[in-house]
Amino acid sequence: MERKQRHFEELLDQLREKVLRLGGLVEQAISRSVRSLVDRDSEMARRVISDDHAIDRLELEVDQLCMDLLGLHQPMARDLRFITTAMKITTDLERIGDHAVNISERALELNEEPQLKPFIDIPLMANRAQEMVRSSLDAFVRRDATAARSTISMDEELNRRMEQIFRELLSYMIEDPRTVTRALRLTFVAKYFERIGDQAKNICEQVVFMAKGEVIKHPRAQTDMEGGSEP
Repeated sequence: MERKQRHFEELLDQLREKVLRLGGLVEQAISRSVRSLVDRDSEMARRVISDDHAIDRLELEVDQLCMDLLGLHQPMARDLRFITTAMKITTDLERIGDHAVNISERALELNEEPQLKPFIDIPLMANRAQEMVRSSLDAFVRRDATAARSTISMDEELNRRMEQIFRELLSYMIEDPRTVTRALRLTFVAKYFERIGDQAKNICEQVVFMAKGEVIKHPRAQTDMEGGSEP
């Protein structure tokens, strides 16, 4: 029995390590995607796109390890929440990697044209999005619900910056129709970074559940369920 428990703990350590490795690859993809845009480095953009398969492969490895832990060891309570949370957040991490690919694809397009405007707000969005991803993973490893809630609060800044960028780019399109294509591509980039923040927020909501057993996503739906209202 002791040997079985020790093996179980080793698998949990492997799971934690794989999730962190996946998070590291995703953070790197975010960083490289914004550099490919700001530095007009198309080769960097192509690297982000080609390296995405490593993120996909690691997500599958995490899923398989989680299934093995659930099927072979039948974990209870605290460990069960950790494993199911790992399964869910790897999906969010993989989607963040996809957003980095999308940003890189837009960079490839934009790098073929004259630069529309200095890149100020978009790198700021990228830094904050990357910070949210890193903080959400730290909260996961420490099972820290307080840190997760603090990270969730960062999402408002990303939303404000996205709206500001949209307004600015709209003014470019109105003043000069020749800028429409470039401006639209930049709005897509801003939206991708906003979505990365949303995915990091999802991770943090899962961390709160893992640490406290408290569901904080979809608060209106939770209120309806507690009140017994019909859909």
